[in-house]
Amino acid sequence: MRVVVTGATGNVGTSVVQALAAHPAVTDVLGLARRIPDWQPPGTRWAAADIDPGKDDLVAPFSGADAVVHLAWRFQPTHDPVTTWRTNVLGGIRVFEAAAAAGVHALVYASSIGAYSPGPADGRPVDESWPTHGWPGAAYTREKAYLERYLDGYQLAHPQMRVVRMRPAFLFKEAAASEQRRIFAGPLLPWRLVRPGLVPAVPDLPGLRFQALHTDDAAAAYRAAVVLPVRGPFNLVADPVMDSAALAELLRARTVTLPLAATRTAVAAAWRMHLVPASPGLLDAVLRLPLLVAGRARHELGWEPRYTATEAMEAFLRGLREGAGLATAPLAGSGVGGG
Repeated sequence: MRVVVTGATGNVGTSVVQALAAHPAVTDVLGLARRIPDWQPPGTRWAAADIDPGKDDLVAPFSGADAVVHLAWRFQPTHDPVTTWRTNVLGGIRVFEAAAAAGVHALVYASSIGAYSPGPADGRPVDESWPTHGWPGAAYTREKAYLERYLDGYQLAHPQMRVVRMRPAFLFKEAAASEQRRIFAGPLLPWRLVRPGLVPAVPDLPGLRFQALHTDDAAAAYRAAVVLPVRGPFNLVADPVMDSAALAELLRARTVTLPLAATRTAVAAAWRMHLVPASPGLLDAVLRLPLLVAGRARHELGWEPRYTATEAMEAFLRGLREGAGLATAPLAGSGVGGG
């Protein structure tokens, strides 16, 4: 089985190519990225490709592939949603249509918990049937929801192709911590001080709770979706549900309740001044995310996370303190070149 992976040098991609190459049914893994990395995992070949409209041909690298795993995504710049739309939506559509033109048998797409509409008022966890209209105030959730709608029609137009949509919770691993700090927190976060006993308090926002998953566990689910004859969406989450109290326990800190309106105003001001990259709309979206159940992945993919959500967060915090990374452009950490 030959598999092509877009966005292969990022948080998820670096785990997915390793997981695929380790499977006996997978004979060839081609990783596509805008910049060829110095990092060379066993069993993976590299090719340079940009999914943006008007850029590189995608049909040629997809030709002869049994499956395409589409992971490429641009989080920044949040101040320029036209740029992220061009890459994420228009570039994503280019990937989908190139896969069809190349006669690829399976498309595995990295959707997200962010594609879901706000959760039910009673807070109950939802399965894959929950609406995927996103949250209109954040570019990330708008783009994820738009591609869900595009795939609705795409599946009807290409019934011979297996289309799988992976909807994971927040994904963390040690090597991705530096990248995630740059994407969401910016340069002002004193990351070497984010360690137990040094952080005095963790903000406690009303309604803040989220689900996390170790990236390597997500990669195992992606691999299963490639090699098994499955279709449709799969939620990917691990227990327990995280909140401010859980983060405070990890950091041996206390919680401090902050008023939501004042916090959002502060985030908006910092974002407008380019002090933090995460937009206030993204904060709004996170506070409205539903909780997910992953029963379908467990049943149809035979998938079970090896790490708890707490362990995934511990790996992220450890990587944050150590400036961890890999020799790829997205995951470069302090002392780890981008290649």
